[in-house]
Amino acid sequence: MSTITEIVDVEVPVSTAYNQWTQFEEFPQFMEGVEEIRQLDATHTHWVTRFGGVTREFDATITEQHPDERVAWTSDSGPDHAGVITFHRLDDSHTRVTAQMDIDPEGFAENVADKLGVLDRRVKGDLKRFKEFIEQRGHETGGWRGDVDRPGR
Repeated sequence: MSTITEIVDVEVPVSTAYNQWTQFEEFPQFMEGVEEIRQLDATHTHWVTRFGGVTREFDATITEQHPDERVAWTSDSGPDHAGVITFHRLDDSHTRVTAQMDIDPEGFAENVADKLGVLDRRVKGDLKRFKEFIEQRGHETGGWRGDVDRPGR
């Protein structure tokens, strides 16, 4: 299993960055290889991804979510991965977005990509494209402000 950590500072308020990140169905606009995400309910999503010519579908569960602070998830099926995105207010108009993901690559292409650092660069590129996406818009496309507590809390 590999751990990837990437950080990007965006020039929008923390609530704008957070609200946009809760719009999972918009991810294909800035995430490489993400073909589609369907929000099934408040804590479940269905993903369709494409990497190295291979299409994969899987479900994921949001395990923790707190407005303007964090969104954490784990996969339920398919590629084994989990992660957390945190949002840190730098000032009224700047936010630091940190992505930390644990990924267990599935298949030959994903394992080679992991060993060569391709997955790290992809996450870095995704955050850069998120920055461009939200800064060009200047506002979020929507938002979900509900709380999801970590299981056992």
